[in-house]
Amino acid sequence: MNPNLDRLQPYPFQKLAALLEDLTPRTDLRPINLSIGEPKHPTPEFIKRALTDNLNGLASYPPTSGSPALREAIGQWLMRRYRLTSLDPLKQVLPVNGSREALFAFAQAVVDASRPGAVVVMPNPFYQIYEGAALLAGATPEFLNLAPHRGRRLDLEQLPESAWGRVQLIYVCSPANPTGEVMTLEDWRRLFDLSDRFGFVIASDECYSEIYFDEARPPLGSLQAAQQLGRAGYPRLVAFGSLSKRSNVPGMRSGYVAGDAAILARFLLYRTYQGGAMNPAVQAASAAAWKDEAHVIENRRLYAEKFAQVTTILREVAPVQMPEAAFYLWLRTPVPDIEFSRALHAQHNVTVLPGSYLAREARGVNPGQHFVRIALVPALAECLEAARRVRSYLSTLQEAPEPAIKAQP
Repeated sequence: MNPNLDRLQPYPFQKLAALLEDLTPRTDLRPINLSIGEPKHPTPEFIKRALTDNLNGLASYPPTSGSPALREAIGQWLMRRYRLTSLDPLKQVLPVNGSREALFAFAQAVVDASRPGAVVVMPNPFYQIYEGAALLAGATPEFLNLAPHRGRRLDLEQLPESAWGRVQLIYVCSPANPTGEVMTLEDWRRLFDLSDRFGFVIASDECYSEIYFDEARPPLGSLQAAQQLGRAGYPRLVAFGSLSKRSNVPGMRSGYVAGDAAILARFLLYRTYQGGAMNPAVQAASAAAWKDEAHVIENRRLYAEKFAQVTTILREVAPVQMPEAAFYLWLRTPVPDIEFSRALHAQHNVTVLPGSYLAREARGVNPGQHFVRIALVPALAECLEAARRVRSYLSTLQEAPEPAIKAQP
């Protein structure tokens, strides 16, 4: 067996199940689970019809590269959404079976483990697929702490020059999971400069890009930033997007990668052997979804309504703020996050995810400690009931001092 399997840590939800298994929640309160970022809004009917109308496609093997129609639909959406002036859908766009699968596979294609000391950088806290992908590619993960005193922004100076010289790949997530921060043009400028100097590839996870709360200010995307900074051809940059959150189709497993044509050509070669072709019916339904924005606008309206009302409730007892984007509240806890999660589950039958389960200790601190991630994915009434229970629990606690953040080297 691959010895790198032994380097993998339990997935956060496995750890959460073990944390709560000895507890018996109150039976007079129905359970509310806000721990998993799984969209719960209904799948639009037109997407389901497109899926069923194209079931005859199951009679043939689909190409790994996807249909020209789907690549064109994704490319046209990217150009509209990010105001791109140049994007070749047949060379710079590739459909994938969800961003999770692609984010993992990408490291296997990019990392050259024969080079001593291969490093893959990722934010901390982070989506756990990044770490697993790095480890199974034979690389060492390096974590950039998203600390409150730095505005939870990507602090590239945490790594010394000697470390950047070993970096082959960096994962970034904007809008971020779990904090909701969006990278600025200046953030991208600094990252592109480092990539130019040291030659590493940038994997930009943008699966939450369409969950935001100001229709006049959609989050900046990596391809958009590259274009604004005059980076023709998106050198060493690949963006990852998904329909799961945008269109409420997590079970369809449909997304894209887009960017540097030379890298995508090599990634397509890898996927040809991996067996990553998308179901033809799913391709047809995906093309229909990428062509429509009305359902996405409505989706955002539902999230905005939930966030506005939930944050109003919680502000009575906690300094909570709306995130810039995504559907998570990153809530500061006055007691350790694990203790908070156990007590909330036992006393109020609400399940949230301890922030420390989404992070690793780096430079003497786990930046997820004293936070919990709350996924506002259920219907409005359920989210409001959960918020009232969280408020009730918080009102019984005394505010603890802010956890110390050690100075960066």
